Amino acid sequence: MSLSIHEVPPTDAPLALLLLADPSESKVRAYLPGARCFAARVDGAIAGICAVVTHAQGRHELINIAVDPAWQQRGIGSRLLVHVIDTYRREGADRLEVGTGAFGYPLAFYQRHGFRVFQVDRDFFLRNYDEAIVEDGIQHRDMLRLALDYRPAH
Repeated sequence: MSLSIHEVPPTDAPLALLLLADPSESKVRAYLPGARCFAARVDGAIAGICAVVTHAQGRHELINIAVDPAWQQRGIGSRLLVHVIDTYRREGADRLEVGTGAFGYPLAFYQRHGFRVFQVDRDFFLRNYDEAIVEDGIQHRDMLRLALDYRPAH
């Protein structure tokens, strides 16, 4: 397996992959044009994608990260996330944030990479999605906001 990770224009980000992580096509289409996207390619084909938006000077949010189901559980998502973390660190970012459900694999995934919870957005998934988002038979309600701070707090 030959894996490479490169920044790609938002227009080259595969919508089908992005929808694996965020099932709202209207939301994805709304944030994608202003996002910075990174693609993980295996033998030239996109196997994973992520999108990052800037909120303020030095503060960025990983708004979407997804790996094609055929390539999951092979470390591609981790390598993609590490690439993004390292890119923003090199560029002098203060903080990288992400929002995820209050339980399940994604929460542990981000925590393994150094992200820590700083806020709970109660009923986020109920307010923002028309259809229930269910994982392991449990409906997501609250979003946890996590952050990786590059600079220690003063």
